[in-house]
Amino acid sequence: MDLLTLIVIAIALGIDAFAVSLSAGAYLVKADGRQTFRLSFHFGLFQALMPILGWLAGTTFVSMIETVDHWIAFMLLAIIGGRMIYNSFQGEEQRIRRDVTKGWSLVSLSVATSIDALAVGLSLAMISEGIFFPALVIGIVAAAMSLIGIRLGERISHIVGTHMEFIGGIVLILIGLKIVIEHIG
Repeated sequence: MDLLTLIVIAIALGIDAFAVSLSAGAYLVKADGRQTFRLSFHFGLFQALMPILGWLAGTTFVSMIETVDHWIAFMLLAIIGGRMIYNSFQGEEQRIRRDVTKGWSLVSLSVATSIDALAVGLSLAMISEGIFFPALVIGIVAAAMSLIGIRLGERISHIVGTHMEFIGGIVLILIGLKIVIEHIG
């Protein structure tokens, strides 16, 4: 596979990570260096690991979960998005602003945004393509797109203001719906 094709695949896979990072940056309003690193690193790591898992798993494992993988991604994104929407209706003193760059929120978002990369790994195995260089490129591109997304999200939050938490929750749910629609259609 030539490098240009690989970069296009990596960008296509990184779009969900970018969109979620955009929402996370807006939700956090001012992400510190640790939050930015955690989100970018984990999105890049999961985007790199999922193709390797798909490549190693072969057709048996993927065929067992491909009928539900999109629903898993949707559920993870909907839960986190729903929490953000709920919090947006709370008064400032009642609002619990969870750090989406920690714990299960981070793992859930990382898995949800990288499930498509599992299928890419399977596809590469089917055409007898190596996996480690493509996985590395996919991971680096996703990490870079996540870094850009979180920084742009911070800027957007200053424009949109307090409604960004609600908008971010809606965006996460819409990304989940997009994943479901792409797999059904």
